[in-house]
Amino acid sequence: MPTRVAYLGPAGTYAEQAALALAGLEKLHKPVFVPCLGMHSVIEQAANKNCDVAVVPIENSVEGGVSATLDALWQHPQLFIRRALVIPIRHSLVGSGPITAISEVLSHPQALAQCSQWLKTNLPKALQLSTSSTAEAIRMVKGSPFRAAIGSRSGNNLEGLKELAYPINDAAGNCTRFVLLQSEELPQEGERASLAFSLHSNSPGALLEALSCIANLGLNMSRIESRPSKRELGEYVFFIDVELPENNAQANNKLKNSLKPLCENLVYFGSYPSTEIYSSEA
Repeated sequence: MPTRVAYLGPAGTYAEQAALALAGLEKLHKPVFVPCLGMHSVIEQAANKNCDVAVVPIENSVEGGVSATLDALWQHPQLFIRRALVIPIRHSLVGSGPITAISEVLSHPQALAQCSQWLKTNLPKALQLSTSSTAEAIRMVKGSPFRAAIGSRSGNNLEGLKELAYPINDAAGNCTRFVLLQSEELPQEGERASLAFSLHSNSPGALLEALSCIANLGLNMSRIESRPSKRELGEYVFFIDVELPENNAQANNKLKNSLKPLCENLVYFGSYPSTEIYSSEA
């Protein structure tokens, strides 16, 4: 049977690039790529088993965690991370008319934020409009001489457009981590583990106790981020990545067993390998 792979569409997004690369790294059987509208929709495809796996961005080096992905993962604790992939992000400004005529710039909110300083310097009067994806932005500017889009220069939907500027991202080292999700728990293999937890109460030292538990196991945290629990003001969910030693199965068990008594809810997304792509054309 073909492997159905959900990703943030339409075709031509950075998520599609990541999905193609992850399918190759994991040697997915006859992958069929399913573009979805919105991050929650992508994750629900895997959670509801309409697709076998899903590819979503989880962290950007400039803008931090992707809140829509983190919130959706907390809502679907039955999902596990199979592999992570880091790809460089090199944004291009594309349009039909000259750059001097541009009065509106369209893109995904993350892409707009990652190019905010360039836009302020080069197109200070242009109105910035958010779209569901970079590929959708590119589709919407075709044929308009006063609109431009921010997206990937390697997108497959650039017909009829010309590149007005490249690269335009503010940080040269801009990169995004994507994860491959599935609803079946995998063997505990890989150098990175991800988990999320909420605490029993918002009391002095509660978070410190949980973090000290990780430190006492000799595990290094490579990421920590908080998101509102959406239940009440001041209550948060904490997302953490840790680096694992070679004997990761034992470390995984110790980590879960040590944290569980300290947490109201603990969601473990598994341990998995992480790969980086260095091509500047990604």
